Amino acid sequence: METQKNNEEYKAMQAKALEQLRSGQSLTGKDGVFGPLLKEFIETALAAEMSGHLDESQRSQGNKRNGKGNKTLKTLAGEILINTPQDRHSTFSPEIVKKRETVLADNLAPKIIGLYGLGMSFRDISSHIEEMYDVSISHATLSEITDRIIPKVKEWQCRPLEELYTIVWLDAMHYKVKDGGRTVSRAVYNVLGVNKDGRKELIGMYISESEGANFWLGVLTDLKSRGLNDILIACIDNLNGFSEAIATVFPQAEVQSCIVHQIRNSLKYVASKDQKVFMKDLKCVYQATNKLQAEQELLKLDESWGKKYPIVLRSWHNNWEKLTVYFSYDEQIRRLIYTTNAVEGFHRQVRKVTKTKGAFPNDIALLKLIYLATENISKKWTQPLQNWAITAQQLAIRFGDRMQVDL
Repeated sequence: METQKNNEEYKAMQAKALEQLRSGQSLTGKDGVFGPLLKEFIETALAAEMSGHLDESQRSQGNKRNGKGNKTLKTLAGEILINTPQDRHSTFSPEIVKKRETVLADNLAPKIIGLYGLGMSFRDISSHIEEMYDVSISHATLSEITDRIIPKVKEWQCRPLEELYTIVWLDAMHYKVKDGGRTVSRAVYNVLGVNKDGRKELIGMYISESEGANFWLGVLTDLKSRGLNDILIACIDNLNGFSEAIATVFPQAEVQSCIVHQIRNSLKYVASKDQKVFMKDLKCVYQATNKLQAEQELLKLDESWGKKYPIVLRSWHNNWEKLTVYFSYDEQIRRLIYTTNAVEGFHRQVRKVTKTKGAFPNDIALLKLIYLATENISKKWTQPLQNWAITAQQLAIRFGDRMQVDL
């Protein structure tokens, strides 16, 4: 009789589904037919799990079924009330719907995490889910769901690296985070690398209270402990002590300081009325054909502006060797290394996701959102950099055995 009743109910749900399809009604949501179907499937699966749990060993210990409880599940088919079997010893731990789980992870949770990774606030996500699926989810539940990626973030941060990265850009971005009732600054250190196959990869992401060479030294040491043995070219900003920190861990790496950072810092000390003419003369320096010509143009710049802006010209002279590494390469490689634009471009994409956040509630919230943003951004990094075949050969000629090219 029960089997016949179940068959009749199933046929009724099939008829209802066909009717809703013909009329253009949604099969999900409050009155959709998927809810009852999903409820039946889950309850059947739970009953099967309970039968498997109550094996001969359990029964010999006096354990047996002990009625049913119920819980409300939030799913893509809306909220459904399911009956959950219970055992006398309370040792039953189901897999399809885990204890204390109120959101069915296999269908709704990935969508929530995906929306969060696009930069949507908990309020917006909650409104979207309720509008689309007729399910109301609290901010606390949303936080718990997005926290599920934290182990993945930590695993990703500790993952092994390749032995060689040809070009590495290192730079930090800054955010506000709440800490003990105060809003404080956090520096997110990012290391973007290109492997010997020409593919980009974010090989490191770290959070600190501020940017400094000492912390960068710790970052570089961590990269080495994860398997990175050699960097051919490191591109950095003009932070004091940065190049020395790199030399300590990767002594063979050539270090190129960012020309754009140097220009920005120079213009801070040039009067606005002089900036246009000064920049015209300065372009002759960093856009020179080779290093020799650049040195001649720097001397001309010194003659024209050295007396008026001695600090600016002194900075160019003091940093000259770090600023002119790119002259050793052809145009293709020069464009890659003379600035930190590659990592700054990555930062701009991340900020499109994080721009709606005033201050993050904690460091973990900041870390998990940047991680999710990085996952989306890196989906486009499947192909080698443009003209990489030529670039790789040039690097192989320059660096010899350190850069092996597979032929």
